[in-house]
Amino acid sequence: MSWDLEILIDEPFQDQVQEEWLRQAVETTLAAEEIGSPAQLSLLITDNETVHALNRTYRGFDKTTDVLAFAFQDDLESSSFPPPPDGVTHLGEVIISYPQAASQAKEQGHPPKDEILLLVIHGVLHLLGYDHEQPEQEQKMRAVETKILATLRAG
Repeated sequence: MSWDLEILIDEPFQDQVQEEWLRQAVETTLAAEEIGSPAQLSLLITDNETVHALNRTYRGFDKTTDVLAFAFQDDLESSSFPPPPDGVTHLGEVIISYPQAASQAKEQGHPPKDEILLLVIHGVLHLLGYDHEQPEQEQKMRAVETKILATLRAG
């Protein structure tokens, strides 16, 4: 598939996170959701302070969180905008707090890598229009996450 993935890992976390497994999580998610046209997205692994500032500025929540997803389009299927001139669907940006993910992994009793992979999947699904505001939406999103995570673990 022709996906353009920009993956950035801030310096303090480069020893804990491997770009290859981040890329694999993004690509597995896009493939599972049948995103076959040329698509582009950015993924950043960063610190609590950066995520907190972005969460406060863009979402109005004055706290850190584990993952933020900034979709460039609200709905890929029903967009009234013409396709971009380069023919690439620009999905958006996923930003993950490594310290928050590591803390959650410890609470859940699994390795930080597992939590990061789940957050990558979760963030990409948000870019693709998934939400979890309503219980039935959350149930659907969690089921898709579980299926994609199982595919990653099997591969």
